[in-house]
Amino acid sequence: MAANGGIRVNTGTPACVLQVYSAMALNGSTVGYSIDFRTSSRERQAVTVWPGTEAREEDSLVHAAREGDRAAFGRLYDRYARMVHGILLARVPPPEVDDLVQEVFLSALRQLHALREISRFGAWLATITRNRANDYFRRAIPDKRVTLPMDENEAENRSNDHAAEQEAAIILGVVRALPEPYREPLILRLVEGMTGPEIAARTGLTHGSVRVNLYRGMQLLREKLGESAKDAS
Repeated sequence: MAANGGIRVNTGTPACVLQVYSAMALNGSTVGYSIDFRTSSRERQAVTVWPGTEAREEDSLVHAAREGDRAAFGRLYDRYARMVHGILLARVPPPEVDDLVQEVFLSALRQLHALREISRFGAWLATITRNRANDYFRRAIPDKRVTLPMDENEAENRSNDHAAEQEAAIILGVVRALPEPYREPLILRLVEGMTGPEIAARTGLTHGSVRVNLYRGMQLLREKLGESAKDAS
């Protein structure tokens, strides 16, 4: 992170890795994210299914967690924290994400006994996460609504001091402004570092839809970034 805690872009390799660091959010917390554009070409390949052994292991963890095994639930947290974080980041103000991640897992722990199909734990957790994001906007007090997802102009206004900070914030803002079918998988892939197979397995989405949405979302993102570049020139 830069000495002043701002946003920094890794320019060593063109169109490679974008590291986004926001020093101080409106609530005084520090937020940091990294965006990796090297993945786009790989997402055109077929998304493969996870090995059955891993699925069986996860079912065992879910079963143990339902029986009160907190260590098992902790392992599920480790496996699914990136997914929950990414789904929230695609929907709510970044400064609120970390706290909401904890709320989602606490809610899941309380409701775990009601999960009928343990093999659907990921999809079930993803639904809880999306519902919590929706609840956030229903319950948010007026002064918090000013932290709704940034668009390109808002991102520019918040980082006037450094050109690199502007670029990084704009790109993250563009991703967050894409249609939801593309926004969520792109955040999971580019920010959280999840692979296509992971996204499909964790969220319960079909492998084909993940592959298509990542590919089309990346195309749309590049178009939007190209338009922004033209407007700036």
